[in-house]
Amino acid sequence: MKQDPATVNDPLEALRDTLLQLSRWGCQGFACSPQTLAILNTWSRPAPAARSEDAPADTLAAIRDDLGDCRRCLLSAGRTHLVFGEGNPRAELMFVGEGPGAEEDRSGKVFVGPAGQLLTRIIEAMHLTREQVYICNVVKCRPPGNRNPEPAEIRTCRPFLERQIQVVGPKVICALGSVATQVLLDTDQPVSRLRGRFHDRGGIKVMPTYHPAYLLREPDKKKLVWEDVKKIMAFLRIPL
Repeated sequence: MKQDPATVNDPLEALRDTLLQLSRWGCQGFACSPQTLAILNTWSRPAPAARSEDAPADTLAAIRDDLGDCRRCLLSAGRTHLVFGEGNPRAELMFVGEGPGAEEDRSGKVFVGPAGQLLTRIIEAMHLTREQVYICNVVKCRPPGNRNPEPAEIRTCRPFLERQIQVVGPKVICALGSVATQVLLDTDQPVSRLRGRFHDRGGIKVMPTYHPAYLLREPDKKKLVWEDVKKIMAFLRIPL
């Protein structure tokens, strides 16, 4: 259908007038970075539905019960124990790794092998204890041979991780290694490019750093992790 020329010109004139006014206010351009576009994209999304007054609040115990004797992916076939996570359910600082190792699979406890012992020393160097933070992994069952979890395995476990984050409500998440970093930040960039600075995740600060297991193989990288950790301490106002 042919449009009236005046109808077509009206929005163009309105746009021109708006741009002229912005120019008079000193505007010299527009930010079109992916970050800005992502923010603008959220403006058109409907607000999340409010939780019913009668709906029970989620808890870590409820999440663990929902996992049950999980058989949702093939990792369950080779596991000894499901490794859920542990620590302060209201921790300001949360550590997220990629998946359980051999010691964790045997014991059912998170980060208790050699890498876990190094993580404990890192936490203690921050003047904290394991009981004051919350520690978990992206996947809850050990990948065979400690390989990286596969995308389908991550997708299966991710809703439970997201619920853990929601319940704990940390101010900072320390992402240990590339897998945790990529899942938490929805990126394909390696941790080496993202570490050293905070990234925002829905109001939660995420600090990517190297996994303790990597530090056992590359001990010279410990100084970089300490630099990352000091930034977390400063943000949480923990004295050095």
